[in-house]
Amino acid sequence: YPLIDLFQRLLRFKEDDSPERKLQKLETALDQYDLPRTETIPLFTPLLALPLSEQYPPLNLSPQRQKQKLLKTMLVILLKLTEIRPVVIFIEDLHWGDPSTLEILTTLVDQVSNARVFVLFTFRPNFNPSWPARSYLTHLSLTRLVRRQAEALIESAAAGKKLPPELLEQIIAKTDGVPIFLEELTKMVLEQDLLRERVDRYELVGPLPALAIPATLHDSLMARLDRLAAVREVAQLGATLGRNFSYRLLQAVASMDEPTLQSKLTQLVEAELLYQQGLPPDAAYSFKHALIQETAYRSLLRAKRQQVHQRIARVLVEQFPEFEQIEPEVIAHHYTAAGQNEAAVRFWYKAGQRAVVQSANREAINHFTQALNLLEFLPPSAERHQQELHLRIALGAPLLMTKGYVASEVETNYARARQLCRQLDQTPQLASVLFGLWVFYLVKGQFQTALELGEQLAELADQTQDAALWLEAHRMQGMNYFNLGRLDLARTHLEEAVAIYDPHQHGPQVLFDAGTDRGVACLSYLAITLWLLGYPDQALKRSQEAIALAAQLLHQECALTAV
Repeated sequence: YPLIDLFQRLLRFKEDDSPERKLQKLETALDQYDLPRTETIPLFTPLLALPLSEQYPPLNLSPQRQKQKLLKTMLVILLKLTEIRPVVIFIEDLHWGDPSTLEILTTLVDQVSNARVFVLFTFRPNFNPSWPARSYLTHLSLTRLVRRQAEALIESAAAGKKLPPELLEQIIAKTDGVPIFLEELTKMVLEQDLLRERVDRYELVGPLPALAIPATLHDSLMARLDRLAAVREVAQLGATLGRNFSYRLLQAVASMDEPTLQSKLTQLVEAELLYQQGLPPDAAYSFKHALIQETAYRSLLRAKRQQVHQRIARVLVEQFPEFEQIEPEVIAHHYTAAGQNEAAVRFWYKAGQRAVVQSANREAINHFTQALNLLEFLPPSAERHQQELHLRIALGAPLLMTKGYVASEVETNYARARQLCRQLDQTPQLASVLFGLWVFYLVKGQFQTALELGEQLAELADQTQDAALWLEAHRMQGMNYFNLGRLDLARTHLEEAVAIYDPHQHGPQVLFDAGTDRGVACLSYLAITLWLLGYPDQALKRSQEAIALAAQLLHQECALTAV
């Protein structure tokens, strides 16, 4: 998300820009960085939810390969920026970073040693960056403030004026050197009627009440919000939208006229609870600290909070279609918090599908799992079982890619999917389920079970007379019999698979994309099988065919994706 936000700002996208206008801006930017449009724009169109066109058709790449090309191109652009002028990259709260962002930042750290760039990350102590130590990396641990620093921060928050000593002692004692607490507690005290302002200091109006200073940061923030009761509703709406939100979105959700809304936002900015960037209607706001947002959010009663989340989700769907294209998980989050589980499941599924397309497998697992968890709250029905089946099948590939082929989660997921196929009599979906289970048992070394799964897929291919299924069934059985040492049967099935294979129809997208071309795999296994059977000349011929096919496929990919 930080990188998406960065590129939207680099491209100067505006909320009222049409998709066509955004595409024009992307074209202009790529020309500036000397990047070829036809090979680069298809990388960014799904990321930025831009329209596809005949001029820029999708690249014929696996999701993982497309993701690698995208990250490489993003890094090229960032480094080219440093050649034009010095660049500062600041990312806050790295502990909340999504896996794909952390992946490109790791690569960035490795590449910036000689670039004119200053990169600053902030994160909590329990987060461990994946990059190794570098001579140009400096790690600063921010500890609690000592008394001298605490006094300086309090005086700064009081606009350079000193507080009464007894009040100063209580603030320092209760805040324990936590900067945000020091600052917020000082402001809270200044907003009360406890002090009289002089030229260079504040004086107590009377004796300091025992409970005048809350003992916790949450209490302090709640007290400030209570005294800002006239604008608390806007703070709560903003907090429900998130740490950052746009004026346009808040306006669409708030049930108040524009002058009133702007007036209340101004008060929140003046109270330094919000920061503002730009002017309405193009303004963007962010809470000064995550704890301020959390406090404002939790001050909403649960029933009211659910209503607000539902209103936000509806507004996003009806008035901000780009969210459904770029961040469907945001809509899913709001429907989940609203208790609208059926709609939430639908959008978590969309979010998972989008993550799979981008080869963001960890994000995909999270989204699909969220949907599966919410399904349990829906009443049992054939429709619910159908939704679960779709989710289980979609979850299979990301699990294999991230957890490993023999992870218990893989077996559990595909076993449940096969059970659902039987319940629903869903023959088409059964093919990919059998394939997923076969991969699990093959790699685990349970070859007899893998052989039985191959037989089931062959029966399914016979029922449907689908050439792609026959190809998979013969490939599976060829590998199964090879591992069982029954080489004659392995040869028969692998030769059948090679005879069916068509590189234009049976690439790695069929059934399950394991990054392997079916033709190359079958020819390779067939070459080894022939060698073991005592046919070295035939084995050499098949091996050469496999190498030639792999080179041809690689050449086609390079021609499409060279940057």
